[in-house]
Amino acid sequence: MSRKSWDADIRDFGNYLKLERSLSQNSIDAYVRDIIKLADFVELRHSGVRPEEITYRQLQAFLKFINELGMSAHSQARILSGVKGFFKYLLFEERIDKDPTALLEGPRLGRRLPDTLDYAEIVKLLEAIDLSTPEGGRNRAMLEVLYSSGLRVSELVELKRANIYFDLGFLRVVGKGNKERLVPIGRDAMKYLRIYLDEIRVHLPIQKGFEGHVFLNRAGRKISRVTIFLIIKALAAKIGLRKSISPHTFRHSFATHLIEGGADLRAVQEMLGHESITTTEIYTHLDRDYLKQVIREFHPRS
Repeated sequence: MSRKSWDADIRDFGNYLKLERSLSQNSIDAYVRDIIKLADFVELRHSGVRPEEITYRQLQAFLKFINELGMSAHSQARILSGVKGFFKYLLFEERIDKDPTALLEGPRLGRRLPDTLDYAEIVKLLEAIDLSTPEGGRNRAMLEVLYSSGLRVSELVELKRANIYFDLGFLRVVGKGNKERLVPIGRDAMKYLRIYLDEIRVHLPIQKGFEGHVFLNRAGRKISRVTIFLIIKALAAKIGLRKSISPHTFRHSFATHLIEGGADLRAVQEMLGHESITTTEIYTHLDRDYLKQVIREFHPRS
């Protein structure tokens, strides 16, 4: 009997959203699906409990349940929003006199989306490098590789000459946990990397122990992460870029530009060296924005 009560209330909630809130059918369907999930959970764990009888603790248990299913924090937050809306509706209809969701908190919405550079900004930064100096040639090669292959700054610092395969167009990268992966390298990056290796690095007094490292400082030791950070900050200031950027910004931009162009998420995951596809999913924000832009520009009923 309690499930019939849930079904009736969910149907009435849908009508309320349509008539009182004037929501689109897609939004209504999404809200209704989320409340059906709650009804299914109640039937599974708390059989016989009607909507007006549900407690804060039971709702907490529901949020824990959907978290354990492996839903993303964003999906969990959306479901919580629907649940809160449902109980506000019951309050509006005077079916309940106290909102059990009032103190309910959802998951933290993960990491802040990282700053990215658009392609024009990438080009502007690269072209601001003074190629008349040995350091400029090295810096151009470093940033071209960062953007071309999506390397972590630690991976760039530790890149070895033996792991550059110019004939194949790939780099062998040693990532977190000493895990190796092959990543493609673009034509421009290969061009500036060859110039650096053949015309600049050969003239450096290489210190013992650093013979295999690709990118070196003036003293012939491997370049530091801090130095790369400072190089990028100086270039940003030179072109008047207002965004806060770091070496990792090139990695973020690499990922977002690939996904924006339609690359398969699992391929991007592989190139970034991410263990979990969910780590890569933080980059899909630009993909969604891009799709919305396409709809606005080309859809006849936008």
